[in-house]
Amino acid sequence: MTAPGLGLWSHPELRAALAAEDWGGVLRTYRKLSGLSQTKASELVGLVQPDVSDIERGRRRVTSSEVRQRILTGLGAPPHVTGPERRPVAGLALPGPGPDDDLLARITGAADATHKVDAPTLDRLDRLLAEHRSAEDLIGSRPLVGLMRQQLASVVGLFAGARGPLADRVIRLASEHAQFLAWMAQDQGQTAAALTWYDRSHDWALEAGDADMAATTLSMKAHMAWSGGRGDRAVRLAEAARRSAPDASPGVRGMAAQMAARGHALNGAGDDAHRLLDEARRLIDRASERPEDEPAWMYFYGDTWFTLQRGMIAMHLRDWTGAADHLRTGLAGLSDSYRRDRTWYGCCLAHAYAQSGEPAEALSVSLPLVPDAATIGRPHSWNELHTTAAAMIRSGAKEGHRLVEALRQHD
Repeated sequence: MTAPGLGLWSHPELRAALAAEDWGGVLRTYRKLSGLSQTKASELVGLVQPDVSDIERGRRRVTSSEVRQRILTGLGAPPHVTGPERRPVAGLALPGPGPDDDLLARITGAADATHKVDAPTLDRLDRLLAEHRSAEDLIGSRPLVGLMRQQLASVVGLFAGARGPLADRVIRLASEHAQFLAWMAQDQGQTAAALTWYDRSHDWALEAGDADMAATTLSMKAHMAWSGGRGDRAVRLAEAARRSAPDASPGVRGMAAQMAARGHALNGAGDDAHRLLDEARRLIDRASERPEDEPAWMYFYGDTWFTLQRGMIAMHLRDWTGAADHLRTGLAGLSDSYRRDRTWYGCCLAHAYAQSGEPAEALSVSLPLVPDAATIGRPHSWNELHTTAAAMIRSGAKEGHRLVEALRQHD
């Protein structure tokens, strides 16, 4: 019996487990990608099935170089496989100029406790944050992190000179900056940093009396739990968002309902997922009637985004054809300015095609996305393309190997 193929070893999860010498993770991830049972895997590596089970569960450590080599040889690891590399983002720059001289003078002057912060300064910072959110949709998060940290420091520095309602505005603005930094950390797979920033944002939102942001941070924590495959936690956090802010805007409440639906879908609870999706749909319709009442960070939340979420939930429920239909429709309505999201949802569409037995379509969608997945789409889009390739290889489709080769050229 031979291993399914070398292409699986380009998958980031498998390479990460190997780099960490997590042999239980190596076996577990390889089996997930290849579809092998523990019994078949044990035959490949020359161990009995209970030993493989104990290694995967962490009950037995692999300390013998002989056993390590048997695992690598039995699973067909190529000699050149190493751990994942961090790849710099090439050639990305912020569009347009930075803050104007007048705003810089206002910030530096207002940061002195002898000066008072004025509303025009905060208005300009609100607009600047909105511009940075739009830039992040286009160029990804990596080029923006340093800039946004500096900008948050400037906002915090304004608090000493703020009085009355303006002090609340400064805290609210700091909360929005912290939430944006949390999202960017999450986008880069930096879970601990993201949780820290979400906690800071949540605290500031409560201090400023901003129910919309307080609920949003809980919803985004639910999104993180969903990304990590923790459906129960995603549901709990999303329900906490729903309970904590009953007076939040319809869009914010709709996001919380949709996040709860994601968690239920991840758990395979289709009825609960669709019930909450219907509720989220009604809230979206209400939000669209009065968009001026929605907070600035909900600019993306609308019919197109909701259609894409239906596609994601269909994927969890293994309705691959339905997922492809929703994702294809959503992508058709998604502006080119959402370059990062177009990459992510395009990779998910390719995955849905691969799982529904359409490898040619999966490859056709995947190949143009590889360059963006390798830059603005790491780690999420990048990993999704590797998962797509693994699904095609597992089914015996030659297109999977072609996708692996394209990914190697950008690794």
